[in-house]
Amino acid sequence: MPLVYVTRKSHFNAAHRLHNPSKSDEWNRATFGKCNSPNWHGHNYELEVTVVGEPNPETGYVMDLADLQKIIQERVIDLCDHSNLNLDVPFLKGVIPSSENLVVAFWNQMEPHIKGGKLTSIKLFETARNVVEYRGNL
Repeated sequence: MPLVYVTRKSHFNAAHRLHNPSKSDEWNRATFGKCNSPNWHGHNYELEVTVVGEPNPETGYVMDLADLQKIIQERVIDLCDHSNLNLDVPFLKGVIPSSENLVVAFWNQMEPHIKGGKLTSIKLFETARNVVEYRGNL
């Protein structure tokens, strides 16, 4: 059977601050610039989650995209949308919420719940020009 990749797109809005509490304020300002604002800043994030697998001969699906959307919604969007990623999201406690760290945390939130296919990629669009992709531990 052929391997097919299916992707579901979602979006959420959230605020965050890039700040390493183990470093000085000067280091944080020099490293993160305006993303270190003590008053936070926000993004309109776009999230793409891709699952790979063989289509089920009975349904033609790798995975029902409604099921994938439910996992994305419950495990990430409901917790992150209109939230402060530094303060409001339990699974991000102690994590510097860079896009790189977010995709790994999102993977860990969703991967155990994917059935019928294998999670293969999570892409997070912080802006239209800044995109981070995680494909699991290779």
